[in-house]
Amino acid sequence: MLRPILVACALALTACGHAVTAEPPAVARTQPPSHTPAAAPLVATPEVCPLPDSGFECDVQKRLKAAQDYAETRPGSVGFVVRDRKTGAVWRNSHAGDMTWTASTIKLAMVVNLLERHRTGVIKLSSEDRRLMTAMLHSSDDNAADTLWKRYDGATFNAAFGKYGMTGLVPQRGYSSSFPYWGFEKCTADDLDRLINYVLDQVPAEDRDYITGQMRQVGPEQQWGVWGPDAGAKNGWSEEDGGWVMNSVGFVGTDARYTVAIMNNLKGEGAYDEGRATDTELTRILFR
Repeated sequence: MLRPILVACALALTACGHAVTAEPPAVARTQPPSHTPAAAPLVATPEVCPLPDSGFECDVQKRLKAAQDYAETRPGSVGFVVRDRKTGAVWRNSHAGDMTWTASTIKLAMVVNLLERHRTGVIKLSSEDRRLMTAMLHSSDDNAADTLWKRYDGATFNAAFGKYGMTGLVPQRGYSSSFPYWGFEKCTADDLDRLINYVLDQVPAEDRDYITGQMRQVGPEQQWGVWGPDAGAKNGWSEEDGGWVMNSVGFVGTDARYTVAIMNNLKGEGAYDEGRATDTELTRILFR
């Protein structure tokens, strides 16, 4: 009885003349192993500081470098010195030692000397003298400087200026009937740097507070250069033998942490407007 059963099974596997073949069992397929390398750990790129030997923090170094680059694009030559009074770091550009007409920046040294002589009893300043001193600082009044220079002996002023750090100062002969004369002197940005730091570090507190208070509140004539919010300045500008000079010296910060001295000798390549713009933008790059 086995044969009929086999025939039936064969017939059951045939339909419409087509043989039906059973599928072989599926074979599981696997993906080849991945050969993607593991991600490398991120390594921070060291910050590049442009003036690594300056003693200033990297951010300040970048601003110093930007200020230097800017100054080199401007008319004439610009010498400047920046000092951090907290750390003692000082940076000066290549023109910081250039001899330049002081213009009215010398009036700051005049006020220091008058206050010193009064404090030591050598002279007695009157209310009129003090009004003239304020005019020199506030609006850079030339007539006030002339009066005080004559009244209290110009040669005595000049003999004292080196004590305040202006060791490179040289009065210039042949420009005035009297010699020395405050209006014809030359010095460097280094001299102005030492002067402003003498004011902040050596002048007795009462006199220092008077001077810095006036420098923070200068009139419109001096609202450029180092002047600004939380800053104080004494500026000097004039058309001299050789062209315009536009100078600015002062401090920055509520605690006067930084000092800046700028001597801008335009050398006939520009005048008041260009010089004022240079000093102001230079300070903005550095601090604002």
